[in-house]
Amino acid sequence: MTPVREGRAPPRGVEAGSVVYAVGDIHGRADLLDRLVDKIGADARTRPEPRKVLVYLGDYVDRGPDSRRTIDRLIAQGGDGFERVFLKGNHEDAMLRFLDDAAAGPSWMGFGGAATLSSYGVDAFAAPPDGTGRLEHIRARLRDNLPGEHRAFLEGLAPHHTEGGYFFAHAGVRPGVALDRQDPMDLMWIRDEFLDSREDFGKIVVHGHSIRPWPEVRPNRIGIDTGAFASGVLTSVVLSRAGRGFIQTP
Repeated sequence: MTPVREGRAPPRGVEAGSVVYAVGDIHGRADLLDRLVDKIGADARTRPEPRKVLVYLGDYVDRGPDSRRTIDRLIAQGGDGFERVFLKGNHEDAMLRFLDDAAAGPSWMGFGGAATLSSYGVDAFAAPPDGTGRLEHIRARLRDNLPGEHRAFLEGLAPHHTEGGYFFAHAGVRPGVALDRQDPMDLMWIRDEFLDSREDFGKIVVHGHSIRPWPEVRPNRIGIDTGAFASGVLTSVVLSRAGRGFIQTP
């Protein structure tokens, strides 16, 4: 049984005939992604709901060893009867900012971007051979090595998603702001103001971004970032009219 931190989310389920799986922060752990997808598929085959939805909450890159392979895996998924939604996390936001502006490099590399660069064959510490600035050299190498379909995937990520009584966002929402008026930066980056809030947001917010050792359930939110890059535990919450559950690696 998966430990769940205090609180019980109210019964605002998904639509009848649907089952929704939301996956927390992967952070370059393609191995865990493969295992979790296999477990989700096995669970889905036991369920009667005809509509099956898989929502990824963002932070596919950085920190873990296989960001490139993780993106490859996500792009290749399909043909199995699932609808898929890919949300944008703050780490994808930081990577895209660096691709457009080398000045964004130090902050991105400081919280995990160096691992992503390595996965694309770019040495974050190599001196440029042609006298250009180091950050410009690294950015140019990444732009050269990044497959076009990866760039298109990153640029096409959604800010949020809704299923019945649930609202899915990478980091959370700004208290006091209607769900349809949320700032995309808050959806990707917010932390304490959201985590500490007891406000009824109108829907239960399902999010990642803030690491906990186990899924965290509150009356207004469900957090499922279990620090997969370091813990080896990648988490999915399962939502249906029948109730709520969790699937995890290993």
